[in-house]
Amino acid sequence: MSLALVHSRAQVGVEAPTVTVEAHLANGLPSLTLVGLPETAVKESKDRVRSAILNAAFEFPSKRITLNLAPADLPKDGGRFDLAIALGILAASGQVPAPSLEAYECLGELALSGAVRPVQGVLPAALAAREAGRTLLVPAANAEEASLASGLRVIAVDHLLQIAAHLNGTVPIEPYAARGLLRQSLPYPDLAEVQGQLAAKRALLVAAAGSHNLLLSGPPGTGKTLLASRLPGLLPPLDESEALQVAAIHSVASHTPLQHWPQRPFRTPHHSASGPALVGGGSRPQPGEITLAHQGVLFLDELPEFDRKVLEVLREPLESGHIVIARARDKVRFPARFQLVAAMNPCPCGYLGDASNRCRCTPEQIQRYRAKLSGPLLDRIDLHLTVARESTALEVPAQDGESTAEAAAKVAAARQRQLRRQGVANAFLDLPGLRRHCALSETDRHWLENACERLGLSLRAAHRVLKVARTLADLADEERIARGHLAEALQYRPGMG
Repeated sequence: MSLALVHSRAQVGVEAPTVTVEAHLANGLPSLTLVGLPETAVKESKDRVRSAILNAAFEFPSKRITLNLAPADLPKDGGRFDLAIALGILAASGQVPAPSLEAYECLGELALSGAVRPVQGVLPAALAAREAGRTLLVPAANAEEASLASGLRVIAVDHLLQIAAHLNGTVPIEPYAARGLLRQSLPYPDLAEVQGQLAAKRALLVAAAGSHNLLLSGPPGTGKTLLASRLPGLLPPLDESEALQVAAIHSVASHTPLQHWPQRPFRTPHHSASGPALVGGGSRPQPGEITLAHQGVLFLDELPEFDRKVLEVLREPLESGHIVIARARDKVRFPARFQLVAAMNPCPCGYLGDASNRCRCTPEQIQRYRAKLSGPLLDRIDLHLTVARESTALEVPAQDGESTAEAAAKVAAARQRQLRRQGVANAFLDLPGLRRHCALSETDRHWLENACERLGLSLRAAHRVLKVARTLADLADEERIARGHLAEALQYRPGMG
């Protein structure tokens, strides 16, 4: 047979569109032509494939070989198509049975010796292959990652000869059995290790219960970073669909998925990070920190030290839960449903309001420092809390207040109430959801309107006060929002007037 088809997968963002490698052998002067919008790395595969076939003791056809990577308008990059191209040539020349390839999808880069090397973005391809009902041929180093797609038949291979023997039926390869190597969760740091800070712990509990964004402001050494690191342990465990989304993102970003799957990610980019590092980008768009924090926590320490233009790009994903990277040739959509926790000092020196009276910043310096954060960005942060300095006593009790397990149980109960009532966490309620699930009595509504007017809050901020109040009611296991919930929610909003 002079024509063979082999199925593979490209990588576009966190998607894995199908690519069909068509290999055709014709009479004429020996040549190899590769078409189908291949990038440089794909064009170079011709030489890798030729050497791999010859070094694996196969015959490289002395014919006019045409390889088409369809669809032609989809850019192809990387060495992930090497294995599919080699199998296409071998099938078209009759060295492996072409009909048997119909049930497989292939990913893998070839060494000159014929060994199969790992590639990035295997998990999105594995999920797509499962939907298509095909078996996935992958490098052995990627097999554990591919096996995260439960129900998918995975064949792990190390060498081109091994694949040919399997397809010819001489030495069949057993489907890969998952070993659970990626399911190694680490214990979360305990909330009880934080000394004092009862108000901050309460805000952390509220943020976790309703998936609200949180801003901690206070002098250095008050435990802002310590508190933020406890938030992932309070959040409900990821379900299988969410865990696979997170692992697929990390699969695209590196050769291995999330290190401790299925834990929620906790990302802490440095304040010198550029816009593309934070939101993603590049000539071949890659996920940034906000996408790597999807379904987890993004912690921005020293928030005013970030470039203002970099921070402004957070406004869209904070509302929509995704980011669109536009390039001249294409647009790539990355998920970015993260929970933002930010920390900042109250002034440039950090000691404004501290009992030590060390602050010597002028009002102009303080205003200029705070002006680095725009009103629209601060408006999108539901909870604003000032963290005061605690006692410097060195004898810290073994347990100081609620543990992570105890707080997480309260969060889980509140989240379950939200999911049964409206299907989403309170932070993601839309306007119809607010009207339906955050209804107030006439007296409380007028009271809240007057309070928001006195504080100079925007309509968006008022809606977020309602969402936080709804979360406070859920934590208290109450059906209706009471005046006390509204008053506490207002305490987390800084007045603008």
